[in-house]
Amino acid sequence: MSRDDSGAAILALRLLLVAGLLLLWEALPRFGFVEDDLVPPFSDVVRTLWELLGRAQFRVDLATTALEIVTAFAIAAPLGALFGMVIAESPYLSRIFDPLLFFLFGIPKSIFLPLFILSLGIGFWQKVAFGCFSTALLVLLSTQAAVRSVKPDHLLVAHSYGATRGQIVSRVYLPSMLPILLEALRLAVIFTFTAVTLAEMYASRTGIGHNIETWGENFMMKPLLAGVLLLSLTAILVNEAIRWVERRCGAWRT
Repeated sequence: MSRDDSGAAILALRLLLVAGLLLLWEALPRFGFVEDDLVPPFSDVVRTLWELLGRAQFRVDLATTALEIVTAFAIAAPLGALFGMVIAESPYLSRIFDPLLFFLFGIPKSIFLPLFILSLGIGFWQKVAFGCFSTALLVLLSTQAAVRSVKPDHLLVAHSYGATRGQIVSRVYLPSMLPILLEALRLAVIFTFTAVTLAEMYASRTGIGHNIETWGENFMMKPLLAGVLLLSLTAILVNEAIRWVERRCGAWRT
């Protein structure tokens, strides 16, 4: 079986699995196996989502959450990559910062959320700051691993031919690091989604996370599941888009 045929078969199996799960979701409450007040049928959730998207305030909340996620990721990704490269290239800095970074990465980030609220309030920049904090650590550690994966022979050859610092970064580091970095960025997007939504659920007046928290507290299952479904679909689409770019850059792996 060729690679294209194998990929098509895997895609077909994935679609069948998703279709089976959605069919099960639809059937269980329809036939009384679960209470539809607790788990509404899938078709009702989709209908509710469509109604929500028609509301101006919901679109405003959706745009607010999207802007917070994009801003946090746009700040955290380059900063994390930059500091990760600087620390990885310096054995002295690595000995100083590595234990602290691994310690912070191993701690649930939610315990730091009250500190962000106390220092920045519950506005836009508090969500962005918490999203940056959660995302930057992952990007930083992944960049360190990517830098250390570059083969010393390639660096030696580049130095031997008198390559400048910029040429070494663009022609040695970047091609070797890019597949690993793209994989890290794919995971970092999910971290940003989770962090911003959690911050909105914890303390906010706007955003999808705030709506989900309100619906959950009032046991409004249809809009609650509709909001979760929307976030899940968005995360999947972004994840698959980055995965496609990652596959396109696979030939760069050295």
